[in-house]
Amino acid sequence: MKFIISLFIIVNINKSDKEMVNQLLDKLHYYASIADGENYFKLFDDSSVFFGTDAKERWSKSEFKDYALERFNGGTGWTYKPLYRNIYFNKNTNTAWFDEELENKKYGIFRGTGVLEKNNNKWLIKQYNLLLPIPNDLLLDYSKEIIKYLEKNKKWLL
Repeated sequence: MKFIISLFIIVNINKSDKEMVNQLLDKLHYYASIADGENYFKLFDDSSVFFGTDAKERWSKSEFKDYALERFNGGTGWTYKPLYRNIYFNKNTNTAWFDEELENKKYGIFRGTGVLEKNNNKWLIKQYNLLLPIPNDLLLDYSKEIIKYLEKNKKWLL
């Protein structure tokens, strides 16, 4: 009987944590879409890192905040609609990682991946990585274009 009760508690804790992470990620995309920088950045840990789609976009929270607030304060955000999401937890349920497929009307399908950490029963984003998946059949042609662009503009990866 103790085993069944313990299993029930573990399943409920994981479900609750999964719901909290899911809601946090939904809020992340919602706040970005309405350019609400104040609430958007409350979802990130102070030591978080955000990776954008450009190879040079590896930002600390403060660097990303400087960039995003300039856009948000002008009333412009960005809209990525979650299509599906997978969420996983470590055995202590204090670290979560996820991958999600997102849709952007202008650019198409994106993938977001990241890590969250729970402290004092509050989940915060530690890392978010936004990327544009490239179909394998197109990868060679795209990579050649990127190489040309980087050489022409003297923009090296890191």
